[in-house]
Amino acid sequence: MTLTGNMLIGQQAITGHREAIRAINPATDLPLEPAYLGGSGEHVEQACTLAWTAFDRYRETSLATRADFLETIAIEIEALGDELIDRAVAETGLPRARIQGERGRTCQQLRTFARTVRAGEWLDVRVDSALPERQPLPRADLRQRQVALGPVAVFGASNFPLAFSVAGGDTASALAAGCPVVVKAHSAHPGTSELVGQAVARAVKKSALPEGVFSLLFGSGREVGIALVSDPRIKAVGFTGSRSGGMALIKAAQSRPEPIPVYAEMSSINPVLLFPAALASRGEALAQGFVASLTQGAGQFCTNPGLVIAHQGPALDAFIKATAALVQRSPAQTMLTPGIFSAYENGVGSLVEHPHAQTLAVGLQGETPNQCQAHLFVTQAGDFLTNAALQAEMFGAASLIVQCASDDEIRKVTEHLEGQLTATLHLDDADMPSARALLPVLERKSGRLLVNGWPTGVEVCDAMVHGGPFPATSDARTTSVGTAAIQRFLRPVCYQDFPDSLLPAALRHGNPLQLRRLLDGQREA
Repeated sequence: MTLTGNMLIGQQAITGHREAIRAINPATDLPLEPAYLGGSGEHVEQACTLAWTAFDRYRETSLATRADFLETIAIEIEALGDELIDRAVAETGLPRARIQGERGRTCQQLRTFARTVRAGEWLDVRVDSALPERQPLPRADLRQRQVALGPVAVFGASNFPLAFSVAGGDTASALAAGCPVVVKAHSAHPGTSELVGQAVARAVKKSALPEGVFSLLFGSGREVGIALVSDPRIKAVGFTGSRSGGMALIKAAQSRPEPIPVYAEMSSINPVLLFPAALASRGEALAQGFVASLTQGAGQFCTNPGLVIAHQGPALDAFIKATAALVQRSPAQTMLTPGIFSAYENGVGSLVEHPHAQTLAVGLQGETPNQCQAHLFVTQAGDFLTNAALQAEMFGAASLIVQCASDDEIRKVTEHLEGQLTATLHLDDADMPSARALLPVLERKSGRLLVNGWPTGVEVCDAMVHGGPFPATSDARTTSVGTAAIQRFLRPVCYQDFPDSLLPAALRHGNPLQLRRLLDGQREA
């Protein structure tokens, strides 16, 4: 398949006329062909018009049709074969095995949402039957279901060119909910985005759906993104990226005559708490697990463990010594883009120069462009509590250890944290009382709590939460991974005293879709 450098607006390949985007191979610093001319407000208008035209028809497709469509997208992505893998490797510098695994996760995610759509529980059907004889007033027949919000704008992420991008979790969950999607591709991997976009467009056509169900736009700068969020036909936004980028979209969305929700995943340092008994009994193993998690993928994960909190003392000293030795032997790894590498260098440079942070270890130096050296720092609890810069996210393989003198200091440090995607507890039986005392704080701070594991890696399943209080995300009530992600793009509608023939199929008296309903306060089997 030949890359064209074009956008996809519905079923049409469109050439932009704004400044060109060109992918850079971060391992060589060399540009990749072709160039992608950026879109403009005119192209946003075309895509949003098509999406709005498609919306009412697409949101009422049968559960089977929509599920089949999601599965067809997965099939089309898999059919791209090595061409997709090769291009993604070239655009990101990520290992081939990582990209292959991410493709598998992306397709699994689509198939998981297909299963969710078929089951229909997300419709959350509630029926309160009429009570015409009730005194002092009768009750009308009331029926509720969830309906799609409307067209959704999705912004591709830099660190996951497949799983959080064109056909990633935001797109899959929005399409599952019945929302057309307009994607703004990330400028770091336009070729990968075009290939996946073509796969989605083919699935739209094969499923005989309206062409406006999916469009793919490119654009340097903020013109396309802000125009998308500002368009009155867009009813929600999915975003994974920097805090500054997410906040700019939130501001635009809230400034509209009709404000809309922005589901933005933005910033997290994912604290790891090492409790005394665990640290004393298996400090060496904890050091190995921590450094493996820290350096995985050059630390370019939103769940990377960027902060360690523990009691100071001999056990922590031994952990620090073992961890520093492992970091010093860690090979440099190519980062996703020159821009991300530069931001990482600036972040670690700020800590190197910070008067209250001590550099413990630096990884091996790289021999090619844009290679991340792992960094390990240490500070005292009192300094952490009074220096906001020590809590800043460093997107890469860098972490800060906070030494605490007491349980009280650990609690103060934990209370001081911003909102997080994850919080990890390493504990043994003797640590249970201390851990239990901290749980209420950690529940307020994090979306996912782990015991004796490491936060890197997010399972796509029903129970997963990939979200958390601000600034981890812009809405702590939701998740961007797992089947509950569909709820972001739905709203409830109640139908009162409707004749059966006018009701949507999900609400009809005979329950033709065989859904598990809440009927007169009782959940049907």
